[in-house]
Amino acid sequence: MADGTPPGPAEASGPAETSGTPGSDAGARMSRRRFWVAALVAGAVALTGAGVAATSLIRSPAQVAAEAEPPPEDVLIARVENRVLAETVVLRGTVVAGQTVQVAPVGAGGEGATAAVITKVSVRSGDAVRSGKVLLEVSGRPVFVLPGSLPVYRDLKPGATGDDVAQLQRALAALGHGRGGDARGTFGPGTKNAVEAFYASIGYDPRPAVDDDGAAVTGAEAAVTGAERAVADARDALAANEDEARAKPLKKARDRAVEDLGTAREALGKARAAAGPMVPASEVVFVRAFPARVATVAARPGAQVSGTAMTLSSGKLMAQGYLQDHQKGMVRAGQKVRVLAETTGEETEGRVVSVADTPTRRQDQQDAPQGSGGNGGGTGGGGDAPQDDGAVGYLFTVEPGRELPSALAGQEVRLTIEAAATDGKALVVPVTAVSAGVDGRTVVTTVDGTGRQERIEVRTGTTGDGFVEVVPLTAGALEEGDEVVTGVNPGAAAGSSGGSP
Repeated sequence: MADGTPPGPAEASGPAETSGTPGSDAGARMSRRRFWVAALVAGAVALTGAGVAATSLIRSPAQVAAEAEPPPEDVLIARVENRVLAETVVLRGTVVAGQTVQVAPVGAGGEGATAAVITKVSVRSGDAVRSGKVLLEVSGRPVFVLPGSLPVYRDLKPGATGDDVAQLQRALAALGHGRGGDARGTFGPGTKNAVEAFYASIGYDPRPAVDDDGAAVTGAEAAVTGAERAVADARDALAANEDEARAKPLKKARDRAVEDLGTAREALGKARAAAGPMVPASEVVFVRAFPARVATVAARPGAQVSGTAMTLSSGKLMAQGYLQDHQKGMVRAGQKVRVLAETTGEETEGRVVSVADTPTRRQDQQDAPQGSGGNGGGTGGGGDAPQDDGAVGYLFTVEPGRELPSALAGQEVRLTIEAAATDGKALVVPVTAVSAGVDGRTVVTTVDGTGRQERIEVRTGTTGDGFVEVVPLTAGALEEGDEVVTGVNPGAAAGSSGGSP
């Protein structure tokens, strides 16, 4: 309206009233288009809202797992423990015997033998042998083992004297065959009897010291008999003589006969002393101590003797290894050792009995354990390579608390040495939990459930296997179960730096 008054009802329904006009049709079409545009917009808005609602309800498995985890903390923590702490050194070693003896019966078989042939082998590799045991036969003659530290270097015959004779006497006496009235170290009649008895106990006849079927003694006895008769005849002649002129030559003949008798008796004594059983050097092997074991056997029945027939290991089995420079001060005599046979899984307790003061050089290494130059792993750097100055390392020896099986001789073992230990239980924390401040104080940092941290000054003690003993300077300031800071959580650092969504 021109006057600005609102239209009436009739006017408001103008389009229906003027629908027949061209202008009215165009308005109707415009209204319908606006209606459909508005409907499309409303539908899009509704779909968008539904999508937003769906995303709030539907989550991927990764999202679910991530939302279930607690938020990352900014530090790594560990609990304070109360236990015995031991510092260990782990190395590789080799089981060795106190002595290795090569049995090479050179010259065995007796006089007159065209060739020394092995006729019997009585033991096998790994067998334990006792004193007096026959190891093998060479051309029918025994080769046996006896205790002794002196190597055999000569035939032991009647009349001989020396420390090797005394060694034989001790060995036979231990088997129940005493030396009788013989002096120590003198091969006399008592020792002869002992040798005879020993050979009889192992089922053999001893070889005679003089291989003449007793001819020397028989001849000496005949000479004594002749001399005795000559003396008797001379005395009878002198007693029957009544002529003073003939008395002088008769006395002279008697005196000479007596001298000849003395000489004959002396010769008989020597012949008898030299006669009797002997112990050939080719028939006896001396080892320092028992138990002894057969390490290797090369001899075969029917073969000629050539070189070493077998090898014996004598004495208690021990374990040996080598320490590097940085390990030398950590190992000393008396420390406990665990000896593990990796092939069988059997473990034995032992103790360090000796540690060399000077390193063994490669050119000086003789009976060294193979592969024991510190090639094992573990605390103390057991996997280090040999030193560059040509040294293998410092040789140390471990004595097991009980006898090791003979099959372990020459085998590698793992040696775990307890280098240090706390005196009973102690508070221990990971080494990474201990730090030194600029003021020189050694501290650990505790953290409680609220995240509050507190620095506790401590004194450190024994270390081992990644842990260290700690003693708080303020009594009660640190207890078992407390949580201490060991480092920074890398995940937390990444999260706090605005990572990708």
